[in-house]
Amino acid sequence: MKIIFFGTPNFASEILKSIYKEHKVLSIVTAEDSQKGRGKKYTSPSVKLTAQELKIPVIQPKNLKDPNFINQLKKLNADLYVVIAFRMLPELAWSIPKLGTINIHTSYLPNYRGAAPINWVLINGEKKTGVTSFYINNEIDKGNILLQEKIELSDHITAAQLHEKLVVIGTKIIIQTLEKISKNKITSVQQNEEKNHKYAPKIHKDLSKINWKDSIKNIHNKIRGLSSYIDDEILLKDVSICPCAWFEIKINTEFKRVKIQKSHITDVINKNVIIDTDNKNFLNINCGQQALSLDYLQMEGKKAMNIKQFLLGNNINSSDIIR
Repeated sequence: MKIIFFGTPNFASEILKSIYKEHKVLSIVTAEDSQKGRGKKYTSPSVKLTAQELKIPVIQPKNLKDPNFINQLKKLNADLYVVIAFRMLPELAWSIPKLGTINIHTSYLPNYRGAAPINWVLINGEKKTGVTSFYINNEIDKGNILLQEKIELSDHITAAQLHEKLVVIGTKIIIQTLEKISKNKITSVQQNEEKNHKYAPKIHKDLSKINWKDSIKNIHNKIRGLSSYIDDEILLKDVSICPCAWFEIKINTEFKRVKIQKSHITDVINKNVIIDTDNKNFLNINCGQQALSLDYLQMEGKKAMNIKQFLLGNNINSSDIIR
């Protein structure tokens, strides 16, 4: 099939590579280059970089309703559009291809419609999630479902680790969906609107700060739901998916911001303090009947490190203040 691919982040890039092996990708549509970092240098979206590697033409429209952009799409005469982690397309665009426009969503629809399903399923402590392919219509994530796959979630999986799992599943689902569409063997079903579904709105900065008055389970789930931790050597670089939960600790006379990448819930060792540490192997924050053990941290201006490495360079006392 002749396909136009719409996407922006690394998640979309990985799926694009697989589609390219099986089908003719006429062009990719992605976001404009943006200024990032202290130097405000222009940075290209991940999908654009991948397209350049594969020698696929790139379109970066400012306005998705621009008549010139719409005409450009029509002239390409694609059979199908594939949308992965992109802006909401206007009907002017998604209605063009004869075989429709399909999307991959990283939740088991109709639950967790919205911009941040990977984060919210973990923040809310869900035990299952999944991947869904569906036809796009005029409402966000409400089109007819094509294929789905469900997975179990552990109590410790992070947003970054889930992202990596869903890239693999999402790639498989999109390839299966495209194969069925190309052979005219696909059926679609309407989403069930009878239940009260959970949603996945965009993650805002104010959400990432830890409230130590919250329940320990909620704090732990927030940490892993915002975490970029894949393993001790790898962090996911996509800040939009993994902004990281943080708190401040007063060391000597100065408050320092600390990101928590990984934690686990454990028993309280010393009930007489809030901050409990041996300054060698563990750093626990006592939260009532249980303690949150901080496993992987990142002090502002420093690299992320495991707790033993962190305590080698930072002397923490039970009298220190957290907020």
